[in-house]
Amino acid sequence: MTIDKETVEKVAHLARLELTETEVQDAMKDMSKILDFMAKLNEVDTTGVEPLVYMTTGANVLREDVVKQQITHEEALENAPKHDEDYFLVAKVIEK
Repeated sequence: MTIDKETVEKVAHLARLELTETEVQDAMKDMSKILDFMAKLNEVDTTGVEPLVYMTTGANVLREDVVKQQITHEEALENAPKHDEDYFLVAKVIEK
């Protein structure tokens, strides 16, 4: 498969990216390298190789969830730089 300008622009549109002409040219080169690498991987003989699902044979070891220390609502708010009677106050990060 050949990567052309139209393909890069379609991928950029889907990813909601605005690319300059230079970035489009660079992306074409990079995407072509990726496809070349994938083609090399397809040449490798994987006959008899089991699919790898996990990198290790170990399982997750989970500990019991035990409360070790309790603080009151008021004690938690004491360390907050800004708070009202019930909640932590934080700067607004999302605008409408």
